[in-house]
Amino acid sequence: MAVKIRLKRMGAKKAPFYRVVAADARAKRDGRFIEQLGTYDPRQEPAAVSLKREEILKWLNNGAQPTATVKNILSKEGIIKEFADAKQGK
Repeated sequence: MAVKIRLKRMGAKKAPFYRVVAADARAKRDGRFIEQLGTYDPRQEPAAVSLKREEILKWLNNGAQPTATVKNILSKEGIIKEFADAKQGK
């Protein structure tokens, strides 16, 4: 089973709010997911991001692939760098 770390859209029309989730790659965008890993609210200035760092690193170590948008969010939070450093053995 291929796992993706991606955004699940919540909120009302024209008022998006997202959850960062680990989901089967075949599942629908707002469908079933395995685990909730955080939230992302782009409507605030600056965008509000709340992530479960340890859970995300666990999923990345197990081979989960983040989508492009989630990868940008994780990079800004420093999680991608932390994952790369751990992978190199630092």
